[in-house]
Amino acid sequence: MSTDDGDFGVGFIGLGNIGGPMAKRLIDRPGGLWVFDVVASATRPFAEAGAHVAADVADLAAHCAVISVMVRDDAQVRDVVTGPRGIAHAAKAGTVVAIHSTISPHTAARLADELHGTGVDIVDAPVSGGAMGAATGELAVMVGGDDDAVERCRGVFAHWASLVAHMGPLGAGTRAKLARNLLHFVSFAAVGEAMRLAEVGGVDLVALGEVVRHSDRVTGGPGAIMIRDTTAPIPEDDGLAAIFAHTRDLGEKDLGHVLDLGSELGVELPLAALALARVAAALGVPHDGHDGR
Repeated sequence: MSTDDGDFGVGFIGLGNIGGPMAKRLIDRPGGLWVFDVVASATRPFAEAGAHVAADVADLAAHCAVISVMVRDDAQVRDVVTGPRGIAHAAKAGTVVAIHSTISPHTAARLADELHGTGVDIVDAPVSGGAMGAATGELAVMVGGDDDAVERCRGVFAHWASLVAHMGPLGAGTRAKLARNLLHFVSFAAVGEAMRLAEVGGVDLVALGEVVRHSDRVTGGPGAIMIRDTTAPIPEDDGLAAIFAHTRDLGEKDLGHVLDLGSELGVELPLAALALARVAAALGVPHDGHDGR
């Protein structure tokens, strides 16, 4: 388990499927762990393991220098931070509140404005990796906030995250998470389309799933092409241009075959058609020189 360089108290609010495993990895941290959840039974294992169970959010805030918030939605986040017995009523200057919930990209900034002058900092720090990553300490956390506030959290986050990525100023963490989830759920929709094509074509879907998981482990999946710092077209003298142009040509060829097969089998493939229209620009190697954004 990673350790940080402070013996200050840390707090964790929201002990659900992801928050619970995250907080569990903080139990033995020097300085002590304070927890709170509206479901009293969720705190019982923490009390048995030696963590402090707070009477309410304000009680927790009075004892902690870094406070993690993993609740359901924007309304709950606002209530936890600035509600009648929220963090703002008891936190000391120098406290950092890390919001791990996936919320509107504007909520963290609005809360920071409300806390202006109190000395309490907000960072938005949503996570990726699910309950499995939380349990093994291998989450990725995307953090938005000023450098000092992020650094004060980094050691604490290292207990449950194997990647702590500072994405930019406040709000950037949430914008990164939304972009990550866009890829995640669009790919799920594509999975449905691919499975339907395969099913009608007489393919063993379980075996196909094994192939996809195997090849993604080898190639890195969609993340393998996310290596550029811009979405603009790649200059012709860039070493990536030829590589990505080759990838584009293969993709367009294969997507053409996909659409032909779909037509033959009577399977509608709207995502495949959209991919064929946009894959060149997405790779940064459009045919007509326009970026397609």
